[in-house]
Amino acid sequence: MIRTLVVEDDPLIADAHRTYVERIPGFTVVEVVHNGADALRFLRTNRVDLVLLDFYLPDMGGLDVCRTMRAGGDTTGVIAVTSARDLKIVRSAMSQGVAQYLLKPFTFASFRDKLQRYAEYHRHLTARTDTPAQHDIDRALAVLRGTGDTALPKGLSSGTLTSVIEALRTAAQDLSATQIATELGISRVTARRYLEHLADQGLAERRPRYGSPGRPEHSYRWHR
Repeated sequence: MIRTLVVEDDPLIADAHRTYVERIPGFTVVEVVHNGADALRFLRTNRVDLVLLDFYLPDMGGLDVCRTMRAGGDTTGVIAVTSARDLKIVRSAMSQGVAQYLLKPFTFASFRDKLQRYAEYHRHLTARTDTPAQHDIDRALAVLRGTGDTALPKGLSSGTLTSVIEALRTAAQDLSATQIATELGISRVTARRYLEHLADQGLAERRPRYGSPGRPEHSYRWHR
């Protein structure tokens, strides 16, 4: 699970962001704070994977929060969720390692897309135990930017893909397309398409499963 800190001064908007995050598989909200000082204090004493950061806070700007984080060696991912449209602010945000920039107001679909892209980027860089090659880094950045050869095949959705990935990652044993289909409430054919896509991308391992008459059914496990 990607542990997410929501930093937003308006309590109603903050609560909406919490609800949005909790609707996306693979994410959990660990805390909601309403100013920069509380955000920095929480980051110093808790493990956080992602910060959803408003740039207009009552005590300091979001950029100041980012600068303080980076100056202290904190490399936690940051997605700006803000109405700040000034190009200078956008450039400064990128220079401080802000991974995504989401302008208010936005739809849930836009919000979900940013978080799912970040989740895939996060997986590309944290699931590996070896030293990544150039193409591994390029693929991770392409996912984050929504460019390159990482577009899903026709008929596949990023939301369902995230659910399939989460089911594989948390399973104690190999899973078949039938088991994934039952768990997620989708057809076996659909489940198999997602599993085959993950196997082709090198993100899942495909193994033949024997023991019943007829064609053997493959089983899949997350490539750790």
